Amino acid sequence: MTREITHDATEPKMLDEEEIDERGTVAICMCGLSADYPFCDGSHAATADEDSDVLYKYEGDDDENPRHEIAEIVYAEED
Repeated sequence: MTREITHDATEPKMLDEEEIDERGTVAICMCGLSADYPFCDGSHAATADEDSDVLYKYEGDDDENPRHEIAEIVYAEED
């Protein structure tokens, strides 16, 4: 099933030493753009110039222009 997920985070969540095992420093993706999800791969850098008053949709299948401004987010009605 395909679903759209809305995120408003623009940086990863860094896990502290109590939450980390032998992996070392771990950053969890909070923006939803990482190709290595749930781990951060730095993709959140694409959000750096976003305007806080604009809604954006990221299209994973459009490598040349993955970010598009949209007018609104429309949610399906629940039954």
